[in-house]
Amino acid sequence: MGGPEQTGRDTVIVGITVYAPPGTDVRTTDRIQVDGERYEDVLFEVTGEPGDWGHSPFTGTRGPVQFAADRVTG
Repeated sequence: MGGPEQTGRDTVIVGITVYAPPGTDVRTTDRIQVDGERYEDVLFEVTGEPGDWGHSPFTGTRGPVQFAADRVTG
């Protein structure tokens, strides 16, 4: 399973939840770059459909766009 190039390698999946600014256009075919202390300059693939929080019933302001992203190594 996996062939000789896979022997001795472990697959690691790191998943994150992203809260992007309102109106962000994200698709499941996109990749995002995370720039921070923990995941500096790493590409993640968007997984699943992004969800838009819509407008607050109290203030009318738009909420974030939420989506999951994964990085697979190994």
